[in-house]
Amino acid sequence: MFIQTEDTPNPASLKFLPGEPVLGAGAPPMDFPTFESAEGSPLARALFAVDGVVSVLLGADFVTVSKDQTVDWVHIKPSVLGVIADHYAAGLPALEAGAGAPKAGANLDDYEGETREIVEQIVELLDTRVRPAVAQDGGDITFSRYEEGEGVVFLHMQGACAGCPASTYTLKQGVENMLKHYVPEVTRVEAVA
Repeated sequence: MFIQTEDTPNPASLKFLPGEPVLGAGAPPMDFPTFESAEGSPLARALFAVDGVVSVLLGADFVTVSKDQTVDWVHIKPSVLGVIADHYAAGLPALEAGAGAPKAGANLDDYEGETREIVEQIVELLDTRVRPAVAQDGGDITFSRYEEGEGVVFLHMQGACAGCPASTYTLKQGVENMLKHYVPEVTRVEAVA
């Protein structure tokens, strides 16, 4: 099995493309920021067994692995490639039946009236314009919450976006400017952990 790797804007994250579906077309990325959160994913659990792996993001056709800053990719990349190759050679699923990633942030039912309409616009813009673009770099950005009185949108950075040196620029110059343009009620965008 040939597994392609791609650098991401985050030097602590690499994107691995196994040439086979990971979650499948149209599936939203699933973030596993800790070993404990990876309970329903045999692939993520196996990757966490590699010394130095600190988070895993599964996408439609990719796996983003983030490492501890004290570990060099030269030392763990072969192990990560081996885990992914062994996983697919064994025919194991990326997720166990019925498993899902932990949900972060609020959902639309938390909002009513005009505020709900604003949040729906924000989520639609994130889903159609932002998330596909950041998935190209091995990351994901999800909606956390909206503070109506202040006009502040809180977003959760995942995969290669979490801890990326370029994430502040992406968040402020890219996402914030786009949301302010299309949703005038938005005054600023902030990242949440």
